[in-house]
Amino acid sequence: MFRRNRKVMPEQETELNVAEPAGETLLSQVASEEGALNVSAAEGEVVAIAAEPVSREEFDKLKAERDQLLDRLARLQAEFENARKRGERERVEFREYATGSVVEQFLPVLDNFELALKHDSTAEQLSKGVELIVKQMHEILRQLQVNKVATVGEEFDPRFHEALGSVERDDLPDQHVAEEIRPGYKLRDRLLRPALVRVAHNSKQTTD
Repeated sequence: MFRRNRKVMPEQETELNVAEPAGETLLSQVASEEGALNVSAAEGEVVAIAAEPVSREEFDKLKAERDQLLDRLARLQAEFENARKRGERERVEFREYATGSVVEQFLPVLDNFELALKHDSTAEQLSKGVELIVKQMHEILRQLQVNKVATVGEEFDPRFHEALGSVERDDLPDQHVAEEIRPGYKLRDRLLRPALVRVAHNSKQTTD
């Protein structure tokens, strides 16, 4: 009996020793399952929060705010389009007014030309008539603040002068305007067209 029991005891000890790691594994599994349950619970809470229903009162309030924003956006778009059209219309009207104002001042000049052509006049009378008309035109340009570009005797300036050649001149400094071929004009400080000129070349000055 004693020997039989000694043979059984090691087997029981072995079973117990084997069972202990199994118990630790079981505890680990339980801990893992608890962690999984916690994660699942947390995820469930998030889903529950996201899926929480909105009250009818809050829904109506949000819908009213959205409708107000859409209405305001539509009004702003309409105001912007109206402002753009109004600005374009005002620019067109200003150009037409400015053009009409200038043309109105030149109509008397045209009348004088037509009168000169209708009457039989001598060449001298016609020449004097044209001189008077030219003076009248210059006066109108002066009132519009349009002035001629200074040329003869002035130092050549490529901003206002366009050179068509050079001429030998000893009485003018080198690179100064000697002749005006076509006058240039400025509107205040803005160049309307450059003056066509010939530039003096003073060989004595360049040699010195």
